[in-house]
Amino acid sequence: MIYELLPLAMFAVLLVFLLSGYPVAFALAGTGLLFTLIASDWLPGLGIALPWEPLFRVARLSILPQRVYGSIMDNYTLVAVPFFIFMGSMLERSGLAEDLLQTMGRLFGRLRGGLAVSVVLVGMLLAAATGVVGASVVTMGVLALPVMLKYGYDQRLATGTIAASGTLGQIIPPSIVLIILGDQMGVNVGDLFVGALIPGLLLGIAYVAWIALVAWRRPLAAPALPEGADDRGPAGPLWLAVLRCLVPPLALVGAVLGTIFVGLATPTEAGAMGAFGALLLALAYGKLSRGSLLSVSDTTVRLTAMVFTILVGATVFATVFSAMGGQWLVEDFLLALPGGETSFILFVMLTIFILGFFLDFIEITFIVVPLVTPIAESFGLSPLWFAVLIAMNLQASFLTPPFGFSLFYLRGVTPDAVPTRAIYAGILPYIGIQLLMLVLIVAFPGLVTWLPGLAG
Repeated sequence: MIYELLPLAMFAVLLVFLLSGYPVAFALAGTGLLFTLIASDWLPGLGIALPWEPLFRVARLSILPQRVYGSIMDNYTLVAVPFFIFMGSMLERSGLAEDLLQTMGRLFGRLRGGLAVSVVLVGMLLAAATGVVGASVVTMGVLALPVMLKYGYDQRLATGTIAASGTLGQIIPPSIVLIILGDQMGVNVGDLFVGALIPGLLLGIAYVAWIALVAWRRPLAAPALPEGADDRGPAGPLWLAVLRCLVPPLALVGAVLGTIFVGLATPTEAGAMGAFGALLLALAYGKLSRGSLLSVSDTTVRLTAMVFTILVGATVFATVFSAMGGQWLVEDFLLALPGGETSFILFVMLTIFILGFFLDFIEITFIVVPLVTPIAESFGLSPLWFAVLIAMNLQASFLTPPFGFSLFYLRGVTPDAVPTRAIYAGILPYIGIQLLMLVLIVAFPGLVTWLPGLAG
């Protein structure tokens, strides 16, 4: 019957819009409105009766506006998004990345692979302090890559390490990905932050272990800095540099995450505190000015508007898609997969991984996650564990050639002497590490659930 095919047609039209390069938010909303007209006016006008046609007449007047209003205006959790974006942008503008790279270079530069280890550690710190993936990759590409290449680092190791480390902001809290996932899956964002902490830290440790292995097996690929190298940071006592560069941002991150972990503040309240703390740090570093404040505010407004506009479009699409029975169609298909729960997890992870080649994490979260969450609950899967699994998968897809967004960011600041194939080859080991982490999370759910259990 024709009304059973409409959800499939709706999804096909959306894919056409997306592949044509049309803005995602307007593709989602436009597809939803188009099929509202088809179901409420055009098909009934041709004499084709639809069982839910009266619903679509009501939807145009009340249901869609109510759903859109409720998804944003009544959603306290999403207020955390602009706070954390502001916090990250302000810390990035304050020169945090440059100071951290110089200090870590002084700490580890005399060891083989020390510069690459410094990049990973800075990536972990920036992930916890800023969570802005694009800015982290570009900043470390500009600051660290020339130094690594100057002292003879293998191009593949250098570029792969920078791209992978800059993307840690996807999984290490406070992460915008985790906030949006928590909202869409109905998981407490504070619990999600706690649950993602161990997998995120283990991922960074695995990166360091890989670099140590490469430095041991191929010393020329990751040489130590020579004595008296002029790229090891500013002069002065090392302890003073560590105190100045590491303690303030770590204290801010500790205060933000700590208040969430112990239940003193919600993620939204902690985000507001983090935004104010970032202002104070920028002032202490002498980097707060009217121009920097306007620039950070502009970035915050643009990114927040992008997220919320996509959310509006996704809400319109999901409302119409579900009203046509699309949700039941997806559920019937996934529940009918041979192998039950295992096949469901494999299929969903593979789908998200492939979509990550073409779509940003925001679009994937708003389109796919609401469809698969009810099925995961019907299998009895922990929403917290499933959300962290999805976040780890989204991070892996962010790095995967040829469409990984982090690779595009890095390519934009990489010298022409470094071929694109070196960037692609360099990221492959880190993708393997990420996939291994996915397997570990599936095999040992306690990696996600143990710490929230203690906090609870």
